[in-house]
Order: sequence, then structure tokens, then C-alpha cells
Amino acid sequence: MDTKWKNKFIIIVWFVLFAFGVSGVTSALLNDNDYYQRDYFKTEQFQSELESLTEYIKAFEIEYPSKEEMKKAITVSKDEIEQQRYHAGNLTEQIRDIEMQYQPRIDDAKANKNEKIADIYITERDQKIDEITKNFESDESIKNSILQEKEENIDEYFKLLESYRQDYEMYQEVFVYYLKNTKTGQIHTNLLSKDGKSAGQTINEENMYYIESYPTKENGYLVFNDEPFLREDEGLIDLPRTNGNDRYEGKIGVSKNAPFTNIIMQNYDNYDNQRIFYWIYTIAGILALAASGLIGKRIAILQIIAPSKWQSKYNHIPFDIALIVQGIFVIASIALIDSTSYIYSNIYIDDIIIQLVSLTIIIGLTMVQAIYLYNRFKTIRSDKGVWQKTVIGRVLTRIKKFFTGIANMFRNAFLNFRVGTQAFLILTVVFLFGILTALIFIDELFLALYIPAALLIGIPLLILIIKRTGYFNQILLNAHALANGEFKSDLPIIGKSVFAKLAGDLNQMKFGVKTSQNAQAKSERLKTELITNVSHDLRTPLTSIITYSQLLKNQALSEDERNSYIEIIDRKSKRLKVLIDDLFEASKMASGAIELNKAQVDLVQLLQQSLAEYNETIEDSQIQFRVSNPDNPVYAFVDGQKLWRVFDNIIGNIVKYSLEHTRAFIDVKEENHQVNITFKNISKYELSENIDELFERFKRGDESRHTDGSGLGLAIAKSIIDLHEGTLDIDVDGDLFKVTVVLDLLDK
Repeated sequence: MDTKWKNKFIIIVWFVLFAFGVSGVTSALLNDNDYYQRDYFKTEQFQSELESLTEYIKAFEIEYPSKEEMKKAITVSKDEIEQQRYHAGNLTEQIRDIEMQYQPRIDDAKANKNEKIADIYITERDQKIDEITKNFESDESIKNSILQEKEENIDEYFKLLESYRQDYEMYQEVFVYYLKNTKTGQIHTNLLSKDGKSAGQTINEENMYYIESYPTKENGYLVFNDEPFLREDEGLIDLPRTNGNDRYEGKIGVSKNAPFTNIIMQNYDNYDNQRIFYWIYTIAGILALAASGLIGKRIAILQIIAPSKWQSKYNHIPFDIALIVQGIFVIASIALIDSTSYIYSNIYIDDIIIQLVSLTIIIGLTMVQAIYLYNRFKTIRSDKGVWQKTVIGRVLTRIKKFFTGIANMFRNAFLNFRVGTQAFLILTVVFLFGILTALIFIDELFLALYIPAALLIGIPLLILIIKRTGYFNQILLNAHALANGEFKSDLPIIGKSVFAKLAGDLNQMKFGVKTSQNAQAKSERLKTELITNVSHDLRTPLTSIITYSQLLKNQALSEDERNSYIEIIDRKSKRLKVLIDDLFEASKMASGAIELNKAQVDLVQLLQQSLAEYNETIEDSQIQFRVSNPDNPVYAFVDGQKLWRVFDNIIGNIVKYSLEHTRAFIDVKEENHQVNITFKNISKYELSENIDELFERFKRGDESRHTDGSGLGLAIAKSIIDLHEGTLDIDVDGDLFKVTVVLDLLDK
């Protein structure tokens, strides 16, 4: 166990030494220019700061005269006046252009009956025409316009120049300079006194860290770069510059009074520490690299870090993927080596450790993969199937299948000709834009064709594609949600595209699924209620029959008690028979296994007969019936016995479930070759909000089930009416219960 941990420790030490050594050697190779110098002021970094200072001196003190002097020196030539006058054509052309510009606006305003706006446009047009006319009549107005433009150009230059003043002041905190133009004698200095003797007393080795003198054997006189400080691409051209070839003599020094909060002084202060760390890091890296070489040779490090037992598992990686991964790790290693080679500039130990650990891990993984990859290269000739196992090989294998099915692909693409055509046109336009883009790099003349095409076709097409893609994504998300049983809001139907049709179909499918789920849930609920209600309604009379049958076995019963029990058993048996008969009839109705014996029947007479059956019951019920029907017979081709059962069930419900001391209304009307028979009453029980449930089997208005009845009356009645191809509808408004039966009349 100790040997195993010892080997792991040696491997980790070797990787750390190797990574550190590579970083140190790379640091020595990349940074020798700066850190071979013993003095910060001889480094390229400081020389760059010195050049920046001279650029700022040129910009703020030498390059241009003052703003006021520049404006006084502005001149306007005859050519400039003519160019400004005719830049948009001659007088006639310019007037015509102005009129064409304003005439549509004026016409639109007048068309909208907005005379005020039209007058404003007319006034603006006339003013511009007057200005153009004056330009052709006199040079003075054009000259003033050119002068104003040049003054604005000068103002803009000094505004931009002022944005650099903070940087210039930062340099002046560090540098002290005294420069004299050898030609004009003009002096530029940031000393309080412009006296040369005073400058010599200030800019000396006692007061300065560093002094650059002009002229010297190495530098000669100071000559400023002739290129303007602000380039022409910033829109500032044709400004009257001073002679940039003048020579200057003098001194530039780095003051010992400069604040160390200044970035230049911070770089100066950090240089010595960074230089020491650089040499320590470089020498330590070289020693570490040498040590890693000796250790690696002694313990055969390559065999340890890449055990042969893992080779077979590595070989399962497709060969081309292994090459790509190795390339990525090589690039990452190079990037980290380059990064850590500048580690001297950041002497925080935490950052150094993090960078070295990262480098160690990446180099370690790169080396391990390189060993396994090399072993695969050695066996690549004997492994004939290696290329077929690569991702590229698999792709090439499938290309054949692709070309085999390409005909089918195009045929399927145009199954919907409209969709196929739109896709083909879009792809064609995108392809042509790609060619046009390539031609722009060949010849800039194609840019004149590309810009209008992009504005008129490319951008609208891009917007269309993005819009359709977003719409398609909405459809996908909605379809995915529907597949998972989630119901999002309906998709908007936008236009008449195939996506709109797909969205509509998906909405319809979702509605169907919802309906199906609701129907299934309702079916399960009603099935449970049916079983419960059937069990209750059948068990109640059956229990009474069993109970009183047991009581009859008692020999001590009197004759009156025995007769009473027998009467109860008889009544409950008849009740049970009614329930079973109704259930049997409802089942036959639902299955359609029933025949109708149709004949010509007077519906008014049939209704009166049904009411006559309930005369005594109605008189005892304290419910007043109001019947309204035509005086003449109303004939229909129906099964009289079955239709009598409908009327009987509905009237029976009215008698059993109506509130006492209320009226019930029955109305018979002929309309459009149909007869409408309406039954209305006030219920004494609270009715269900779901009207459809009243048609379900064993459903009663009396949910407590204290009243007689099977609960099948309305279900049977509706089934009978449906068999006659009529309709039976229920309406509930509070406690008002309304049943409407509609049947076709017999043609006269």
C-alpha cells in the first residue's frame, strides 16, 4: 500500500516539475528583451510612454495654432464656392429636386384636408428655393456657409482634443520637459519659468530619476511625427497645421517628485521586483525541467502515466475524435504555457498556484493521450476497420444512403407543393446572397447591388424566417406539452400558411384530447354513481322483502300482522320488478336492440290520455296543471306505446318533484313541420348545474333518494325520442325545470 502511494506521489511530483519547467523555459524565451535590462527606463514599455508624451506635447502645444488663430486664418477659395454651389446640380436641377421632395407631402396633407400642415410644407419649400436662388445670385451666402462649416470643424477638433487632456495631465505629473524650436526659438515647457538656466537647474540628476537630452549622438534632435494626432477618419481634415519637420533641443526627465499613485511610477516601482522574480522563475524552471528529465528516465515515467491496460478502452474512442481531442488539449497546453510564461507580472502566490495546477493537469492529460494515440498509430496498418469506426468513416458510409434516398426526399418535400416551393425559393435567395457576399470581397462594385438587395429582399426575408421559426417553436413547445398531458393556451392562427394550418390542427387535437379526457373522467364518475345507485335502489326493496319474509316465519303472528307483512312484501316486490324492468328497457334502448311499431298518432289525444292516468295523483298533489294545445289533432308517425311512456315518465317526474302549491305548464305548438311539446314546473329540490347528468341512468332530482322512482325515467324518455329522430332537451333556470320534446309532423 505504501509503495502504491509512493508511486502516485512520484508521478504528481514529476508532472509538477515538468509543467513548471516548461513554463520557466518559455518565460526565458519570450521575455528576454525587457528583463535583460537592469533599468526600467531602458525598457520598451518606458520608451513607449516617452513617445506618448511627445505625441501629447505635439498635439496640445505644437501641431496647431490656437482656436482663435485658426479661425482667423480660414480662407474660402473660388473653387470651394463653385463646388459648394454645384454639388447638387445646377439651379434648375436643385429647384426641381426640392419641389419633388415636398410635393408628395403637400399632396398628402391636402388629401387629408390638413391645410395647416400643407402651408407649413409650402413655406419650407419656398424658403429652401429662395436660399438656393441666392446662392446662384451671390457668392457671399455660400462663402458664409463654408466659413461656418470650417469653424464648426475647428470647434469639433478642439472638443475631441480636450477629451485627451486628462491623459496629458497624467503624463505631466511624471515628466518634466523643456524643448526649444531650433528654427523659431519658441519654447515648450511645463516648468513655471521658461528660462533655460532655470530649466537646467531643475532637470538634473539630483532631481530626476531619468533624463533624456536632445540632441545626443544616439537620438539627434527631437523631430515630431508628421502624422496628425487626430486622424482624417475622425472627420477633421484640412486644418492649417504648423511645420511638423522642425527640430527641437532640450531635455525630458522623470521627476523624483512624481506621485507613486501614477501608473507610470507604479510600473517603475514594480519593475525591480518583477525582474528578480523573472530570473528566479526562469532559473527554477530550467532546473525543474532538468530534474523532471532525470526522474522520468529513472522510473520510466511514460509507462507509468499511461498503463497498457487502459489502451484497449482508449481504442474504443473513434480515431478522428481522438485526434480532435488531442488537438484541443495541445492548443490548450500552448495557451496555458504562454499565459504562465508571464506569471512574473503577478506575484500573488494564489494565482501562481492556480495557474501551475491548471497547466500541470492539462499537460498531463495531453501527454497521456499522446502516448495512447502514438500506440494506435503503430497498429493502424493492421487494423483495417479503424477508418470505418471513425465518425468521418461512418458519415461517408451514410452518404451513399443519402444519395440513394435523395429522390424520395425531393418527392416528399413537394408532397405539399406550396411548402416545397416556398422552402426552395427561400434557400435559393439565401444561396444567391451568399454568392453576392463572396463577390463583394472580389470587387467592391458588387456592393452597389448588394445593399439594395439586402434592404429590399434580405432583411424582409430574414424577418420572415425568424418570425416563422418562432411560430414553429411555439408549435413544437405546445405539441411537446400536449404529449406530456399538459394543456397550454391555444396557439394563435396567423395567416394561411402551413404553420397556421398545423397550429389549427394542434388546437383541434388538444380540444379533442380534452374532450376525451373529460368524457372519460365523466364516464368513470357516472359508472361509479350508476353502480352505487343501482345497488341502493335494488337493495332497498330487496332488504324489505327479506326482512318481512323472516318475520312471516314467526308462528305467533296475528292474522292482521301477517296480512300487513304480506302486503309490504307484495308492494316491495312490485317496486323491485319496476326497477328491473326499467333497467332492462334502458339497456335495450342504449344498445339499439328495440323495434318501433310506428303508426299515425294524434299527439294531443295521447298527451290527454297520459294526463288522465294521473288525475287522482294530480288532485292529491296540490299541483295545478295548465295545458295549452291546438284545437285540431296533431298527427305524427310514431310508436304510440313508446311515446306514451315518454309522456308518462315526464308527467310522473312533475308530480313527484314539483314544489307544492305551484303550477305546471304543458304547451303543444306546431312550428315548421314540427311539433314542440314543452313541460315546465318548479322543482322542490335543488337541481344539478350539469343538465346533461339528468339524462344519466339512476339520476334523480332528489339526491337523497327518498322518493319513489328508478331514476331511469328521463334516460328512457330521451332514448325513445332519439329512436324517433326527434330531440328531448332540458333547461334549468334556478328552480324552473323545463323539458322540450320536438318531433316531426306527419305530412298532410
